[in-house]
Amino acid sequence: MIRVDLRSDTVTHPTPEMRRAMAKAEVGDDVYGDDPTTNRLQARAAEMLGKEAGLFVTSGTQGNLVSLLAHCTRGDAFLVGDRAHIYQSEAGGTSVLGGIVMKTVPNNADGTLNPADIRSAGAKGDYHKPRVKVLAIENTQNLCGGVALSPKQVAAHVEVAREMGLKVHLDGARLFNAAIYHRVDARKLTAGVDSLTFCLSKGLSCPIGSVICGSKEFIDEANRWRKILGGGMRQVGIIAAAGLVALDSMIDRLAEDHENARKLAAGLAEIEGLELDPKSVQTNIVRFSVPSGKGVQIARGLYDEGVYINPGEMSLRVVTHYGIDREDIDYTLEAARRVVAAVMGKSVSSPKAGRNGRAAAGQNGASARTAAARR
Repeated sequence: MIRVDLRSDTVTHPTPEMRRAMAKAEVGDDVYGDDPTTNRLQARAAEMLGKEAGLFVTSGTQGNLVSLLAHCTRGDAFLVGDRAHIYQSEAGGTSVLGGIVMKTVPNNADGTLNPADIRSAGAKGDYHKPRVKVLAIENTQNLCGGVALSPKQVAAHVEVAREMGLKVHLDGARLFNAAIYHRVDARKLTAGVDSLTFCLSKGLSCPIGSVICGSKEFIDEANRWRKILGGGMRQVGIIAAAGLVALDSMIDRLAEDHENARKLAAGLAEIEGLELDPKSVQTNIVRFSVPSGKGVQIARGLYDEGVYINPGEMSLRVVTHYGIDREDIDYTLEAARRVVAAVMGKSVSSPKAGRNGRAAAGQNGASARTAAARR
């Protein structure tokens, strides 16, 4: 059985407080705009991030899609990093459903985009090319190892976008991780952007949902696109209630996930055959290189040991989150040492017992103790 699930922070379960809030949530029909709990969540999120209005959506992918559809018309284009989630992992939704062209700009290792590249890709005046309307940035930057853009870096992107006459959309799926890392109010990371989305269902541990924020005019248009995409929901306050709890109680605890990620990175860096720089780990994502062609074997070996990660050929990712504690990190490192040694052809022994001699067990990455507390 799986004892430690490090595939993503999307595997989290709602806290007991969230479950209680969901059970007692005051609800209405959100398509009519009269679900009071959802309205409170949207207003609270917008206020926290310095925007006029908010809109609850089913996921971060839907949030990005709705936002870009609201900003662009068919035949328009937007600029996006070549390692951005929107480009790499959202199934080309903007092109498929909106006829919007994605023009990529190279991501630097720190997740930023070079101003010169933005200017070149967004240059106007040639009617042979689609009109660029938006610059999309990401914070934290997943494929760059969860690096967190600083307020200064965000402002630099906004500045060059304004120079080019572009709107700015922020994919802030893990925005609050960035705020915790930089020790700033999240508003400092959203200043100047025209729209943003953040996920409730990742590090904030809610079961479902994301929130879009922007001007009232933008949110009205986004709401229309949410309806077109089938995202209009009814008594959704049952879910939104968990989001209100998350904004009150789950942001500061992200620091624990960051600490566990740093501990995990430091231990992995000591294992012969794995390559990573622990100093590069800023938030809750750890990416590391493995010998060519060995990634799938390592992932399978870890699974057999009760540690669940996504497979990859030459690069692997682990993500810390609510429900993962320091003892889980210790167990993961012990398992990784044995698995990597076995894959590399060294003699190893594989323990059959988990923490304190118990058989490996758990639920969605939590220890048996934590899983029991969630029920």
